Amino acid sequence: MLGFMMVILGAALAAALAGVGSAVGTGIAGQAAAGVVSEDPDKFGSLLVLQALPGTQGIYGLVALFMIAGKLPAIGSLGDISLASGLAILGAALPVALTGLVSGVYQGKVCAAGCNLVAKRPGELGKGMVFAVVVETYAVLGLLGTILLLQRIELG
Repeated sequence: MLGFMMVILGAALAAALAGVGSAVGTGIAGQAAAGVVSEDPDKFGSLLVLQALPGTQGIYGLVALFMIAGKLPAIGSLGDISLASGLAILGAALPVALTGLVSGVYQGKVCAAGCNLVAKRPGELGKGMVFAVVVETYAVLGLLGTILLLQRIELG
């Protein structure tokens, strides 16, 4: 039963930590966007894109949760998961959980700076997005790491 609990903990951490990173990041960017929109409501559409970008980390965490849940056996055999397998799943969940948490927050800060860029130079939205996508790369790498590790783990 302890192995099963480790699997559930890994799935929960992947979704929760990446989700927290997205919540904080979209909040930071949203605050900056709201300030700009209060001065120029026509910039709403452009700034909504920047505000939404840090939300992808939460999606990556949810993808990892579903992948981990897909490894679970039928309900009747939950006690058959070894502690070693459970810890392996928990470890495999950490790349997406931690990169999602950290990159979500920092991407929110970069997107807030992008909102300020758009406030002064509306035609420069693309440059603000490129800056944000650089941070996104590490969230994608975290998800890729989790996927590659999960593919190597057999529950037993």
